[in-house]
This record gives sequence, structure tokens and C-alpha cells, in this order.
Amino acid sequence: MAAESILDVIGGTPSVWLDRMVARRGLKGRILAKLDYLNPGISKKDRAALGIIEAAERDGSLQPGQTVVELTSGNMGTGLAIVCGIKGYPFVAVMSRGNSVERARMMAALGADVVLVDQASGSVPGEVSGADLALVDAEAQRLTAARGAFRADQFEREGNAAAHYRTTGPELWAESDETLTAFADFAGSGGTFAGTMRALSERNPKIKGYLVEPEGAAVLAGQPARDPAHPIQGGGYAMADLTLLEGVQADGHLSISGDEARETARAMAREEGIFAGFSAGANVAAALRLLDGAQAGGVVGVVICDSGLKYLSTDLWA
Repeated sequence: MAAESILDVIGGTPSVWLDRMVARRGLKGRILAKLDYLNPGISKKDRAALGIIEAAERDGSLQPGQTVVELTSGNMGTGLAIVCGIKGYPFVAVMSRGNSVERARMMAALGADVVLVDQASGSVPGEVSGADLALVDAEAQRLTAARGAFRADQFEREGNAAAHYRTTGPELWAESDETLTAFADFAGSGGTFAGTMRALSERNPKIKGYLVEPEGAAVLAGQPARDPAHPIQGGGYAMADLTLLEGVQADGHLSISGDEARETARAMAREEGIFAGFSAGANVAAALRLLDGAQAGGVVGVVICDSGLKYLSTDLWA
């Protein structure tokens, strides 16, 4: 049966076993990768965008025709551009110039008003730091007030994690034939990890959750931010307080370097035919490391967050 709109095909993405990568490295166990780059906006953030907007419609905090504003690395903005376009809300995406240009062009093509914010002094293009994010947040706050807008606020609104609780977690559990022993996820807003782990823990209280951060900026693991500049776009902003992670137990933390994320994404393309982005590379690198250690012989679930198509202007595929 055909869907009534593009919103009806958000979620329900397929999952694939990465058995070739595991075997090639001589590891024991399995990795289940959920291909969320097959969502309409080419990322997992479509789920959160729909969850936040529909929750705001239900509680009345978003009025018909009201402008929506959100800071984004590009993926959340793309999801919101799709959701807001279908539902009739003008959308303003506020993004750092440090993010890849493909993201801004895609959001604009989908009808978003894209506002690009210059990076902080000393920042490197392609490496969005916490200081860069603070500038983007300040501009998003200004625009929200100036336009009487609804701030989607993916870092605070429970609709983000709730979407993954309702969809991502149950999907991964069912698609693993109820065999998952762990879930690992690169921390952006924290919504994917929080919602997915709540759902998985209800189904198997023994399942382990691992937060993934960039090497040198692993503040959620209690380490100082020695080097907050890194190429893994969409997270790792060295933010110690992520509201959506409150009350969610992390059983371990893994730090992945930009080089390791890059090389794993490239290997995934060659060995599994999955053309993914930096954060997906970080997730799979973390899963491989777990199978070589704490989860040897286990079954680790990860999300393939977005597509390599969003990084063609970066050094990911250079």
C-alpha cells in the first residue's frame, strides 16, 4: 500500500549484519547495523524531527503556521525541513559554516531558510567545536525571539528520545532476533542512545549501553576536553550536560579518533557496500572494538546515522 506522505515512511529502516567486517578482523560475535541513512532525509534525525514536531502539536506549544527554528549540523535540519514542509510550518535552520556544504544545500532545496554562522576564532572548517556550537545556539535563540518562533531544541525536547524509544529500539531488538547484548552510539544530542537504550533495557535488562565520543573530547566519560576539534560532524561537542541522557545508564564509554572513524567508514564502503558518514564510522569502529574486548562473542547494535553523500566535500572520501 502506498504511503499518504513522505512522513509515513520515516523509520522502519532495514538492518544488516556486518559479518564480513567482523570475520576479516578475526573477531567473534556480530554487529547489527540499522541503515538509517535510508530515511527520507538521509539520516536518523528524521525520527527525532517528526517526534519533536508531533509532540509539540499535541501539547499546543507549536501553533498552526508558526515558524520553527533549530540549530543543526545538517541532519536534524534536513529532517525538520521535510516534516515542517509537509505540515505547513516555515523552518529556519541555523548551522555552522564548519559543517559540510552539502547539508546546507539539501536543506535549502527542501524549503528551509538556512542561516550559516561563522566559526569561532581558530576553528577549522570541517571540525565543529563546542565554541562553534555556542555561536550557532546564540543565533538560534536570537532568531527564535525575533520571529516568535517555536524552538525545536533537539538537545532538550523529549520528543527526540521518545521517537527512538518507540521505533529504533524495538526495531533493532526484533531485527536481531532478540539476540542483542549491547548498543553503542556516538553522542550528539543523546536522544538516540537514551531512547534506544530505554526500549532495549525493557526487553533485556542485561543489555549493555556504550556511549561513543571523539578522542580528546570524551567529557561524558569524565575526561577533560584536551582536543575538542575533530572531523566527526554531528556530535562530540565536549558538552558534559546532555539533558536527554539524564537517568539513562551508560555501561561504558569509547573514544574514537577522527582517523579511526574515517578509516572504518571507508572500510565499511569497500567491505559491506554501505556508504556512510563519519559518525557511522565511529559507531562501527566502537562496535568492532567491543567485539575485541568487553563484548567478545556478543551481538552489538549500531545505527548508520547518515550517508557518505553528505561528506563529499570533506576529507572523508578524499
